Amino acid sequence: MTHGQEDNGHCRLQHLFELQKKFSKRLGIDAENFSDEERRLWVLNYSRAMQQEIAELVDSMPWKWWAKYQTFDLQNAQVEIVDIFHFLISAALALGMDADDLYDKFCKKNAVNHERQDSGYSEKNSDDSRHI
Repeated sequence: MTHGQEDNGHCRLQHLFELQKKFSKRLGIDAENFSDEERRLWVLNYSRAMQQEIAELVDSMPWKWWAKYQTFDLQNAQVEIVDIFHFLISAALALGMDADDLYDKFCKKNAVNHERQDSGYSEKNSDDSRHI
């Protein structure tokens, strides 16, 4: 990926954050002014919503090995991923993160994941993510 492609993708991520922030404000949710208690409550709300959306994603898959009538619903699976992403961005906003924070932390965590694989990841070490 060239630098220009990264910038375009990053601009798109920023745009998604702006869209979600605008939608949340339309619903009367202003994450920028959350108290610590509101932040905790809303991250919990968004986490529960993501769990439900993940369940709906699973339901888009023919997971019942005994049922021959099931089909893979690709279109619905894609919509469920988008729904999950809406709540994920909302949770990030509730935690005071913006697109730059998410991008930076994602890149750092991705590097940690590669280091874990390179080292065999034979034992759990939470300290390797403390710098993120």
